Amino acid sequence: MRASFVPEGTSGGARAGTVHTARGTFTTPCFMPVGTRAAVKHLSSADLEALGAQVVLANTYHLMLRPGADTVAALGGLHAMADWSGHLLTDSGGYQIFSLEPKVDDDGATFKSVYDGGSHRLTPEDAVRIQARLGADIQMALDVCPPLPAPERVIEVAVDRTTAWADRARRTFLDGPTVDRQAQFGIVQGGVDLDLRRRSTDEILAIGFDGYAIGGLSVGEERGDMEPALLAVTERLPADQPRYFMGLGDPVGIVEAVAAGVDMFDCVLPTRLARHGTLLTSAGRVNLTRAEFAESTEPIEPDRPDSPVARWSKGYLRHLLQVGEPTAPRLLTLHNLWWLLGFVSDLRRSILDGDFDLFRADVHATWA
Repeated sequence: MRASFVPEGTSGGARAGTVHTARGTFTTPCFMPVGTRAAVKHLSSADLEALGAQVVLANTYHLMLRPGADTVAALGGLHAMADWSGHLLTDSGGYQIFSLEPKVDDDGATFKSVYDGGSHRLTPEDAVRIQARLGADIQMALDVCPPLPAPERVIEVAVDRTTAWADRARRTFLDGPTVDRQAQFGIVQGGVDLDLRRRSTDEILAIGFDGYAIGGLSVGEERGDMEPALLAVTERLPADQPRYFMGLGDPVGIVEAVAAGVDMFDCVLPTRLARHGTLLTSAGRVNLTRAEFAESTEPIEPDRPDSPVARWSKGYLRHLLQVGEPTAPRLLTLHNLWWLLGFVSDLRRSILDGDFDLFRADVHATWA
């Protein structure tokens, strides 16, 4: 089913609306917690429901290795396996081409398993079929995500392969059994080269997908280089389909991408920070491992009794971290996701209420 975007309000390039899929709807801007192996670390689907998450991201590469796509399918697909009734999006394995540096050729990528060292081949067609077995609501086409900075030729090859793979992925998807119940997004590459970004966008648009993702940014480039490259893409994307910035989760980055017209985001940032003792708050980041909090009786957000950890003091939470108590990363993960989901909800409201410029300025004042 073709995913569609229905706008509800705009402020300059920023937009708030609703994405429609075969499963139903979710509102935007939308942050998607990362549940790589069909679970967000330390949390359950019941936790995500309580937090108000609308879409959760899972990873094709990891799930094809453990437990395997056939096992997931035998358990009823990702929704049934995890008992999650919200939306699911599966990445294609393209990020692992960036992070694991497999052997890549024009046909696909050969990975060494992070679990047992075995060799595994992944092609664009494989990624489509595996994601069909996993059963997510939105699947991604396999792409080549180069690191930045990188030589121009490396970026050009990534764009060429991403386009060729997108065409193969789309044809496989349209001939597959899930075309009526899954949406498929194409991914734009091009580094920070504006001409390559525009070319990649036009090539992916010509293939025709149900939504479009901006890949290959927030991977090492300067913020000043990222924003023009992002605008080079969003200014060419259709207004009636969802737009997804892959791997972006800091407040300033999100608000600037929303200003450029992006709808959807995912990132491990809030959960990774939580596991290392750093909290997201209305005053900025708070590192609970600092000695100054050892005897603090204050809650993390004194003016926010709705936080999942409002009943516990900074001193107590710091103690749990210091002694390695597993409760600590769970509680801090709950807080950080609660905070970021609330941030995106407030961002949406600012667009609908006509206060986006003020909200954007406040984010920069607090987080820049």
